Amino acid sequence: VQLQASGGGLVQAGGSLRLSCAASGRIRSNDYIGWFRQAPGQEREFVAVIAWDGTYRDYAYSVEGRFTIRRDIVKDIVHLQMNDLKPEDTAVYYCAHRPYTMNHRSQVGYNYWGQGTLVTVSS
Repeated sequence: VQLQASGGGLVQAGGSLRLSCAASGRIRSNDYIGWFRQAPGQEREFVAVIAWDGTYRDYAYSVEGRFTIRRDIVKDIVHLQMNDLKPEDTAVYYCAHRPYTMNHRSQVGYNYWGQGTLVTVSS
């Protein structure tokens, strides 16, 4: 599996960005594509996840209601639409792939990672 993340940039607080994760390779319908982020000096944390077939989504509490994850089934791209961005959303965002699990919020088990894309939210 190969993943390529893109779409980061600089935005003012309250603004929006859409991140994209282009996926290729052997991906099963119940595999997961997750988004994680790592702010300077902090550990990487879970943001959102979607099952490859789109039947399941989950969000971190800090982004629920502001971020939406979805899959473009034609282009095999997973998008993370981020609205009402806050300075605390500033981080490098990574997409990652793993097989089905009940523990999709943990980084453990995500075997393939994209290169990361930087999101900076100014106040």
